[in-house]
Amino acid sequence: MRQAERIRYLLLAAQREGNRQLAAALRAIGLTPEQSEVLRILGDHGDLSIKGVGLMLVCDSGTNPSRLVERLVQAGLVERNPDPADRRKMQLALTAEGRLKEQQTRSIEDAMYAQIDLLPGGAELAATLELIVSGRPAGEALRRRIG
Repeated sequence: MRQAERIRYLLLAAQREGNRQLAAALRAIGLTPEQSEVLRILGDHGDLSIKGVGLMLVCDSGTNPSRLVERLVQAGLVERNPDPADRRKMQLALTAEGRLKEQQTRSIEDAMYAQIDLLPGGAELAATLELIVSGRPAGEALRRRIG
């Protein structure tokens, strides 16, 4: 197996394993990784439009942002409010229960990140991964998200 092929499959395997672990932890609080990502985006960036949330989503669930947000609205975690600047548009905001779930998500992620922090060569790996995703849709979503 070529090194490039090995790297490709290692990236895929690491992503899948990380997502499995995150999904299992989030299941305990009734969320999927995709739902938790929307809650984190709203928690980090405040009220946004569906388009604004969609531009920051990194998850690849095959679910469009509108459907994902609709499930969160139905669950009582997100609410739609008229945009003060344009009453025809809606802004998404966390409800009180949504803020609680966002904080629980943050704690779950922090525990996961503490494990990742123990791995050697983190800064070099992050720089390499940034090169891989730079200029690509998921890389651009991440760039918008972290500023």
